[in-house]
Amino acid sequence: MAKENASWREANIGGIVLEAGSSAEYKTGSWRTERPVHDAQRCTHCLICWIHCPDSAIVVENGRWVAFDYDYCKGCGICAAVCPVKVEDHEHTHQEGKVIQMVMEGE
Repeated sequence: MAKENASWREANIGGIVLEAGSSAEYKTGSWRTERPVHDAQRCTHCLICWIHCPDSAIVVENGRWVAFDYDYCKGCGICAAVCPVKVEDHEHTHQEGKVIQMVMEGE
């Protein structure tokens, strides 16, 4: 196991995995500057967003979109880009666009 504050002489050679692990141990959601929001009432549950999400941050149950796992979502926007369902915003809460839209973190 590598020392956390090792000098360069003590550090492990880069690219070597010394212990088994999983990305589940590393919550990366704090990296986000934007986050996806979802209009559940207008979603067709095509799951194209789920297929394309590189972080497996879209939770699906019984073949339906359920939630974003914001602990792991890095805010890349791929889900919003591939969403095929266009909607009009009558409530003026988000821009006209798609079922999944990106908003600034904290909005």
